[in-house]
Amino acid sequence: MASWQEVTEEAQELAAAVKEIFDAHRHKVLATLRKDGSPRISGTEVIFAFGDLWLGGMWRSKKALDLLRDPRFALHSATIDPDDNWPGDAKISGTVKEVQDQEEKSAIRQEIGEGPIGPFHLFRVNVHEMVLTRVGDPPDHLVIELWREGEGVRRFERK
Repeated sequence: MASWQEVTEEAQELAAAVKEIFDAHRHKVLATLRKDGSPRISGTEVIFAFGDLWLGGMWRSKKALDLLRDPRFALHSATIDPDDNWPGDAKISGTVKEVQDQEEKSAIRQEIGEGPIGPFHLFRVNVHEMVLTRVGDPPDHLVIELWREGEGVRRFERK
């Protein structure tokens, strides 16, 4: 399981591009697994801080309960219509671990400059896979860059 810091050390350019796409918009899409194993899609916000990627959730929200039961997730950057300036599409998948330490939770709350009122769930992300999909040059194909834990970065082109 790789922390965001470990991913950035191993795949510096790709991690920087993925982070830039995630940071460009506030809302992302999170996929979790329901109790019956079917997928659930939820809107979410994330933060990159202190060498980690963090997910939060309202206290006892469906997505938080899903993650507590089964820590696997997939996260997708904001979806925008491709145009001549489209930066690409970023995805991260892995597992999470809930943080219950109040000092860590307070530090994250301070880092975002605002925070939930009352109790909330905070999850530290362990990255297993990171993908960046962009339009190639010339714009007649897609370029897919993939990092997987233990495998490094690979690049594919698709027409």
